[in-house]
Amino acid sequence: MTTAREIMTPDAQCVQTSETVLEAAKTMAELGVGALPICGEDNRLKGMLTDRDIVVKVLAQGKDPRAIQAGELAQGEAVTIGADDDAEEILRTMSRHQVRRLPVIDGHDLVGMVAQADVARKLPEPRVGDLLEALSVGEPKPA
Repeated sequence: MTTAREIMTPDAQCVQTSETVLEAAKTMAELGVGALPICGEDNRLKGMLTDRDIVVKVLAQGKDPRAIQAGELAQGEAVTIGADDDAEEILRTMSRHQVRRLPVIDGHDLVGMVAQADVARKLPEPRVGDLLEALSVGEPKPA
């Protein structure tokens, strides 16, 4: 049984709720990632910030990314996966919630991230194909 702990990218870096969106964007660029977990001062997960959030909710609305804090973009409870949850649970959770990245939690601690790419590298092709199909529902078809 393959677990999230075996698939994940360890040591996920958080953006703090008090950091600006501009600081978060710079961190994303430095790390070469498209999303960061948002953590509070207590280091507990508060949500996720994606590059798309920055574009759609900040830049496209003419807001100043130096004036908006990452915590302002954290919406609701983040969808997570337990470190010891199996691959089937990862696939179900990603498909059910239509997410491409899952923070991996051990107790209350963020220990890593499982991205669609991690799943593609570690699981058999048919399972990956099922996930891709599930995540593509509602997306425009290529011309």
